[in-house]
Amino acid sequence: MNVKFNNAIEFKNIKELMNYSIEKYSKNNAFIVKHKEEKNVNYENITYERLGKEINALGTAFLNMGFKDKRIAVIGKNRYEWMLSFISVINGTGVVVPLDKGLPEGEIENSLKISKSDVIIFEKEYIESIKKLMTNKELNLKYFICMDDIEEDGILNLKDLINDGIKQVDSGDRSYIDASIDSEKMSVLLFTSGTTSASKAVMLCHRNLASNLYGLNCSETIYSTDINMAFLPFHHTFGSMAVLLVLNNGGANVFCDGIRHIQENLREYKVTMFVCVPLIIESMYKKIMATIEKQGKMKKVQLGLKITKFLRKFHIDIRKKVFKEISDNLGGHLRFIVSGASGIDRKVAESFNDFGFLTVQGYGLTETSPVLFAEKEDLIRYGSVGIPLINVEAKIENKNEDGIGEIVAKGPNVMLGYYENEEETNKVLKDGWFYTGDLGYLDKDGCLFITGRKKNVIVLKNGKNIYPEELEEVISNLSYVEENMVYGKEKDDDLLLSVKIVYNKDYVREKFGNITEEELKNIIWNDIKNINKKLPTYKHIKNLNLTDVPMIKTTTAKIKRFEEIKAS
Repeated sequence: MNVKFNNAIEFKNIKELMNYSIEKYSKNNAFIVKHKEEKNVNYENITYERLGKEINALGTAFLNMGFKDKRIAVIGKNRYEWMLSFISVINGTGVVVPLDKGLPEGEIENSLKISKSDVIIFEKEYIESIKKLMTNKELNLKYFICMDDIEEDGILNLKDLINDGIKQVDSGDRSYIDASIDSEKMSVLLFTSGTTSASKAVMLCHRNLASNLYGLNCSETIYSTDINMAFLPFHHTFGSMAVLLVLNNGGANVFCDGIRHIQENLREYKVTMFVCVPLIIESMYKKIMATIEKQGKMKKVQLGLKITKFLRKFHIDIRKKVFKEISDNLGGHLRFIVSGASGIDRKVAESFNDFGFLTVQGYGLTETSPVLFAEKEDLIRYGSVGIPLINVEAKIENKNEDGIGEIVAKGPNVMLGYYENEEETNKVLKDGWFYTGDLGYLDKDGCLFITGRKKNVIVLKNGKNIYPEELEEVISNLSYVEENMVYGKEKDDDLLLSVKIVYNKDYVREKFGNITEEELKNIIWNDIKNINKKLPTYKHIKNLNLTDVPMIKTTTAKIKRFEEIKAS
């Protein structure tokens, strides 16, 4: 099939890309930031010109503080200062280490230790945790910078650094502005999950990021008039790259006040573009359909769908007029929805497209910066995640009789490797090919259909990835546990994080005497709750399956997960 891609400029690095956008779209808004003080609400428009000035100022201040080639961690919710810090670090300072804002204190500490971070930029909500980190002699941290204005000994304010940098640049300091970028050198260090032994830190360079943005620009059309609601967490590659994609094209980025406020924020900012996870889109769809049903308009909508589908065959598109009420319900300006992280219900994707919202999904991993495959407006095949980006080569290895095998890819967006973990790197990178560990097949047009996970990763509908081995390692420390397996149990349209525990009968009898299984389950459940308290909410185990029967195993004593899950 002859696929037509968009023409796009290919940049060597993010600095080159940002300089281009700042010059071309100088008067456009790059970010719109809402400030709320009691009942007063005002909006701050941050132009590309100002963004460029503050990137250079902050980068210059960083260099004058001795941050060249240092590891700089960033933690906090999605906000302008987060992206400003991210760009300022990678475009001439050092290596940025994005941290999951939901990590417990212990995991934040481990992440900082593993990454050997020298500096941490944070928001004031973390101040108590930061104070503890300041006294931790095991860490390499020397500087603590708050995104908000606070007065604490030993803590610097980001705004002060920007002001210092502006003065330094105005005095003729061009050390940061003229700093050259090594496009092959690690610039981003990202954790794939938590920080137990199963965790890996991914090393990405400018070439990885810039090439992926080029590939995305060739597949998707973003306008300088677009307003993107930056919803996905920035510590995920998909979240921060979506913002860079919009900045590359002169659009504006706004921030969501929270899941409950999505619809009002869409309306408030006149959002045209929304990148999110399937859970959000499916929830929006259910609300729309429930409203239609409640108002007794289902037949009218179904007729509208028949008419608009028929007319589109003749290139007549009246969807926005026919479904104006639905469009108005989502702010009245939404045109483009991107779904990532896990598969979206094909009925939902099809319905949104039928209502006039271009809805596409893609596939990728942190290790691939992150996108490998993406749907295009002129090539949408429901159930698939699209075709490879223009600069990505992909194939299916070790196919079975149905053509299903491991998804393998090659391209300039593939990571440098796992940080200080050559063994794990060599497992997934072979002769330039990245072995994803995911299973799927390609149709005749090269569209990818994902059928399952070769690895055991559990992907929740909200896009969170859970690595069962991490939790199993912790649970195995409970003295009465003979063996255990963490898995996702299907419930409604999502997965319930569950654990199957085989307990040691002799230990239980000796420790607890003649205890009933129900009493034992209560004891174990309390221990699970205590484990949950030390984990991010999305990793909480919510279901317990208790038995004294050994699990099904291979001849090498490995648990047969899929058979056990079926039996549970």
